[in-house]
Amino acid sequence: MTQSPQLISAGGARPAGDVHRFAHEAMGAVFEVFVAGQQHEYARQASAAAFEELDRLEGQLSRFQTTSDVSQINALKAGHAVRVGLATFECLKTAARVHADTGGAFDVTIGRLFALWRPKDGSRPTPSDDRIAEARTHTGMHLLALDETRHAVGVRAAGVRIDLGGIGKGYALDQMVALLREWSVETALVHGGQSTVYGMGRRTGKQGWPVALSDPNGETLGTVSLKDRALSGSGSPPGGRHILDPRTGRLAEGNLGAWVLTPKATLADALSTAFLVMSPKEVGQYCRRHPAVSGMLLPADGKAVRFGKW
Repeated sequence: MTQSPQLISAGGARPAGDVHRFAHEAMGAVFEVFVAGQQHEYARQASAAAFEELDRLEGQLSRFQTTSDVSQINALKAGHAVRVGLATFECLKTAARVHADTGGAFDVTIGRLFALWRPKDGSRPTPSDDRIAEARTHTGMHLLALDETRHAVGVRAAGVRIDLGGIGKGYALDQMVALLREWSVETALVHGGQSTVYGMGRRTGKQGWPVALSDPNGETLGTVSLKDRALSGSGSPPGGRHILDPRTGRLAEGNLGAWVLTPKATLADALSTAFLVMSPKEVGQYCRRHPAVSGMLLPADGKAVRFGKW
């Protein structure tokens, strides 16, 4: 769940004169808001409120902040639980659903495994089978206990380490979009580090917000128009894989990139991570079961495969 190559180009370098552009750093990325149909000062104030919400969410969802909900969960002993904020609980509920629907291809409890393959010193070791097997005993959504009535999260084994890096940006975008709508902003584009983007409404004379899709080498694969829907992309950087397959505990093989179109950015973010480690057959089956979701894979042969409506 480290940074992927830029697979989405949202907004362009020079927005049109009727579009106001604002940027803010959070969650290890540069988030941007493009607002159309509003006066500049009002657009600035609305965007500032959205960025304030983004910072609040990072305080709950980041594994790098010692006071976050995630850090408190990761410090739990077996059989213990902690009450968490709504954002953390909703992310974990969505993560559990995606985990079940993808056969375990998305798993936020992957922290112990990820530390084996990508330690803090920046090295790229190949862990032994025994170390992988040991880390997998602390991995799996079945090790989390979600208490809806108390908004509490418990762990069934010591040493469980969750990481919301594959879903947190998408959740933040959905909350930012909701807040912009509270400010009566109807036409805007919001993205989190060019990996997940949401297009609100439709600019005058356009079907939606045009967003370009690129392969890990930067070659454009096509353009999609976003109107009240989200797009997310995940990929492996040129020259090396970095995405773990939770089902095996090893680095994923096969796909160079994966993209997902959905009505919500939270789901798009999680599914693009899952689809990257899934086979074309598995992705096709998922999209048929969930007609609101469209997917696209870029296998190793470089020939993109689309599923659903693009």
